[in-house]
Amino acid sequence: MVDTASRRKILAWIGAGAALPVLSACGSGDAQAKTYPVRYSKAEWRRRLTSEQFRILREAGTERPYSSPLNDEHRSGTFVCAADGHPLYSSKTKYDSGTGWPSFWKPLPGAIGTSTDYKLGYPRTEVHCARCGGHLGHVFDDGPPPTGKRYCMNGAAMKFKPA
Repeated sequence: MVDTASRRKILAWIGAGAALPVLSACGSGDAQAKTYPVRYSKAEWRRRLTSEQFRILREAGTERPYSSPLNDEHRSGTFVCAADGHPLYSSKTKYDSGTGWPSFWKPLPGAIGTSTDYKLGYPRTEVHCARCGGHLGHVFDDGPPPTGKRYCMNGAAMKFKPA
């Protein structure tokens, strides 16, 4: 026989397990629900982007670590959104975080927006393009001075424009 306290614990665990797929489906809901200056239908985004860019930018995917050539980009210039060309990061703020993704300690003014992402079942800060809402990556509080931030970006979500 299961006592009332044990029954409550079991029901709580079942409820938590049922909630995870719902939270996961919420993913980047904040960013997707907002209206952005650059908007296209899903079909038009598919036409404009490669399949990898579409998966990352429009479906909040993640590329494999160390898979992007932008991880090794060290020239002077600007990293822009692969979807709409919006300037995102200066090469002056790029650094090697050792994570396998292009990382920056500061975005350009007005370049990005953030929202809360529950895709892994806990809150993370998602970073998206301020102009089209495309998913770029996440920001963490373990970066270098002067900001202490690590903007961990998907290389496929960006293009590099040399200075």
